[in-house]
Amino acid sequence: MADDQVTLLDLWASPFGMRVRIALAEKAVKYEYSEQDLWNKGDLLLQMNPVHKKIPVLVHDGKPICESLIIVQYIDEVWNDKAPLLSSDPYERAQSRFWADFVDKKIHDVGRKIWTTKGEDQEAAKKDFIDSLKLLEGELGDKPYFGGDTLGYVDVALLPFYCWFYAYETIGNFNIEADCPKLIAYCKRCLEKESVSKSVKDPQKVYDFVVMLRKKFGLE
Repeated sequence: MADDQVTLLDLWASPFGMRVRIALAEKAVKYEYSEQDLWNKGDLLLQMNPVHKKIPVLVHDGKPICESLIIVQYIDEVWNDKAPLLSSDPYERAQSRFWADFVDKKIHDVGRKIWTTKGEDQEAAKKDFIDSLKLLEGELGDKPYFGGDTLGYVDVALLPFYCWFYAYETIGNFNIEADCPKLIAYCKRCLEKESVSKSVKDPQKVYDFVVMLRKKFGLE
């Protein structure tokens, strides 16, 4: 696989792109990074993802793979000689996919409501967000990672959102660690891994990006 041509079409602040970056780092896959302008989408992105026209897109030997969780599974299957992200056990794989889907539906979708709404809607989103994190805390339990002793699929799905937490907290005026100390401790521990720390972005920069989005959408 040393001669593979791998390109990632991405946006620096995207938690979905960060998932792919973590997976590639775990597998020690060398790739070319191509930053995309989502307000002026280039020909390459439109050609490689004509259906959704979204990032991230992994281009492997000229063939595009879209949607972050599908890309992570693809990476795990293609570069299967090290750092497995999904278990070989069908039931455990199904559970991992369930919780990764939960992250998409509850952490991303509800987190977005925190910075795009105000008043009662925002308060409801904050409660839903904390309740969802508590469910994840329960699933994590006392394990180092969601899948056990090594970084896996659910960790890759969730960890990029940690660098968005500061934006959620600042805009929503609440404190996640106060309600979910175990989960925050887990996130901080995972950041000690180079594959994670080099793939996620500075929370202050993400916050500045979210403020820019709020102004762009007329929410400020």
